[in-house]
Amino acid sequence: MIDFPNIDPVAFSVFGMPIRWYALAYIAGFLLGWQYCLYLAGLKKEGERPNKTDIDDYLPWAILGVIVGGRIGYVFFYQPELYLADPLEAFRLWHGGMSFHGGILGVIVSMIIYTYVHKISFLRLADMLACVVPIGLFFGRIANFVNGELFGRVTNVSWGVVFPRGGEMPRHPSQLYEAILEGLLLLLVLWIARRYFHALERPGVASGIFLAGYGISRVIVEFFREPDLQIGLIGGVISMGQVLSIPMILGGVVLIGYGWARGKQDQGEV
Repeated sequence: MIDFPNIDPVAFSVFGMPIRWYALAYIAGFLLGWQYCLYLAGLKKEGERPNKTDIDDYLPWAILGVIVGGRIGYVFFYQPELYLADPLEAFRLWHGGMSFHGGILGVIVSMIIYTYVHKISFLRLADMLACVVPIGLFFGRIANFVNGELFGRVTNVSWGVVFPRGGEMPRHPSQLYEAILEGLLLLLVLWIARRYFHALERPGVASGIFLAGYGISRVIVEFFREPDLQIGLIGGVISMGQVLSIPMILGGVVLIGYGWARGKQDQGEV
């Protein structure tokens, strides 16, 4: 087994205000994702792809969608009783508690509003964002590991980690599993789909790959991740993360099929 590295969750302080690694992970994800989106917008390809101005203008909307959606999702999906008893707790973001599935819903709502107001294609913007979201997921899961939170189940594998808040038994470093699957691997799959299969020229394909890829990765990792204490396993079998991921997989498959068929029709292949 491996002892948990003694990493201070506070990276540094500015005028006495602690700056945590988790906050830096969010910032890194947004900045790198934004730059990658600008790169994609600058590629000269066919189709009405959002331009660099659209990406710059949408960034604040994306940030708001992630934060508001992530918090609301956590409140409703994971601890509704706590927030019903103390509604103001929902506004105390510094106490932690964000849901990725809620964040995705928040971003989708923000995209619907933004693309309607600015008269640009929803699917084309969604596809570009799908290509960059794994960057943020990678940094976010690394930050979860640094914080010693969302750890895995007890294990006897040689790379099991003894987390400070996980008792004396070694556990799966499930945060790192997620960083690899939801972050690095999914980023690579989307890059290959864009580079070699022209996914961005088939609206909906990249979004579908992301939704299905994330959902599958999350379902797999949940078998190694410690179930949420306040919920446990639903019916003693399935976790809340898996329940929320199943619609993502199904929706992703539908989007891939729709985008691929539409792309062939637009190119006169069928």
